[in-house]
Amino acid sequence: MAKRHYIPITADVEGVSDRAKALIRKTVRAALESEGVTLPCEVDVLVTGDRGIRRINRAQRQVDKPTDVLSFPALELRPGEPPSAADADPGTGLVPLGDMVLSYERVAAQAKEYGHARSRELAYLVTHSVLHLLGYDHLDEGEQKALMRRHEEAVMEKLMLKR
Repeated sequence: MAKRHYIPITADVEGVSDRAKALIRKTVRAALESEGVTLPCEVDVLVTGDRGIRRINRAQRQVDKPTDVLSFPALELRPGEPPSAADADPGTGLVPLGDMVLSYERVAAQAKEYGHARSRELAYLVTHSVLHLLGYDHLDEGEQKALMRRHEEAVMEKLMLKR
């Protein structure tokens, strides 16, 4: 039997249901599949609130405000180039992609703001983070951002969570 992705989820806020955790895992797997990642990977997820993500954002990025999602890649990957077997941890056989931190408060607020379901917003932010873990970025607001958006929408379509 092939080894599967390992996606531990810690929630330090109320209201993160088993259904939400299952959607996070499903979305991580769909994003990895969409990007051609065939090796078993590990993605660690923390679901927190605005206060928690603000604290992490301040400590790690020197930005003293809450945000919707933070991504901390373990590897320096390039967009469209999946990790290789050499990236795997010899002890576990898993490729450690990195950490994801989500603000559950931002998920709810942005879903309301954009007029769609929380599940869609949660899946979108998870997809966004996975792409960052795989080397995508959007700092240039141009070509890189457009590429990242196309890949995000492809995953959302795969999950049948289009706008």
